[in-house]
Amino acid sequence: MPGGNTRSVLYYPPFPLAMARGQAARLWDADGHEYRDFIAEFSAGVYGHSNPVIRRAIDTALDSGINLSGHNLIETELAGAVCDRFPTVERVRFTNSGTEANLLLLAAAKVYTKRSKIVVFNGGYHGGVLSFGSGHNPVNVPHEFLLAKYNDVASVEALFDKHGSDIATILVEPMQGASGCIVGQPEFLRALRDLCTRFGALLAFDEVMTSRLAPGGMQERLGIEADLTSLGKYIGGGMSFGAFGGREDIMAQFDPRQHGALAHAGTFNNNVLTMSAGVAGLRELYTPEAAVELNKRGDRFRDALNQQFTASGLPMRFIGLGSLMNLQPTDKAICSVDDLAGLEHRIKDLFFFHLIESGVYMARRGYMTLSLPLTEEDMTHFISASAGFIERYRTLLTASQ
Repeated sequence: MPGGNTRSVLYYPPFPLAMARGQAARLWDADGHEYRDFIAEFSAGVYGHSNPVIRRAIDTALDSGINLSGHNLIETELAGAVCDRFPTVERVRFTNSGTEANLLLLAAAKVYTKRSKIVVFNGGYHGGVLSFGSGHNPVNVPHEFLLAKYNDVASVEALFDKHGSDIATILVEPMQGASGCIVGQPEFLRALRDLCTRFGALLAFDEVMTSRLAPGGMQERLGIEADLTSLGKYIGGGMSFGAFGGREDIMAQFDPRQHGALAHAGTFNNNVLTMSAGVAGLRELYTPEAAVELNKRGDRFRDALNQQFTASGLPMRFIGLGSLMNLQPTDKAICSVDDLAGLEHRIKDLFFFHLIESGVYMARRGYMTLSLPLTEEDMTHFISASAGFIERYRTLLTASQ
């Protein structure tokens, strides 16, 4: 593997930790060191490691065979659970990742509208080949992308004024996750809905990450109905998973009973392990009530951490919503990736390595997500480790301002 790596986000110098095993909200590295897990597989691991309910569902599926080469008895259960949870998803199809889900979502939008252009946002991330963290990315698929500024309605209006009759869809995250949990302002997201309606384009919400932030995802929280939605991460019970869905008339393009239907292949789209784990997770574990409670805990946790930074006078804050958050080296409002330019991001490296030393594991970029098995004691330990960071480095960080 180039650099001993096959997933870029996991690499950091001088060398990344290699994890040997996990249990509940704990990880152990190859050297036997124990960590409290505050990254939870970058939001996919909401159930923690080896949850007995998930494990039982997988074992049951294994007993009946893995690769059945046909429709199986579980996929309709998961489809029903997804459509019940997310009302704007009237019809759904499964994929193996959020990247695949967004690729097929864009194809559906372009064919349905008979238009070619797609509005995306600087800082957006929709998968490995749909990444706009620094504008255009050389590995991106070659769609006709129009880049706008996140949380800036005027920049989107300008694109519609120029290209409105050829814009198929706006693809947007209600909160930009990979760029640092930059929250979409409700008035901005509602304006996108209005623009799509006015110009006959489709509004596509990438809720691969944000669907966990409320029982019905951010669309429910905001009261905004998207035409298409992509899902992923935890909904597959921690297994490889993605899904896309939306209005029945748009998704009917994939109905193989219809003449000229769009093809959608994928050997493992309906694999029984993911289907079984997904049903168990949605029906038994991450219920609507559990989603509400976990995100309330996240809000309280983020507030407690930020109170520490405020009291210390250090310009650092965790931003985000509910159970998803990211440390940023500023106390100013962040509305787009432009607001992150020029900041001293090495502070996040210092925080990351301090937490590793304190037995806490999160993402190097300052990102963390909460999982169901995390306890109040785990969060208290994190808060204590954060206080230790402030005490240890306050003089250094104050001098560098």
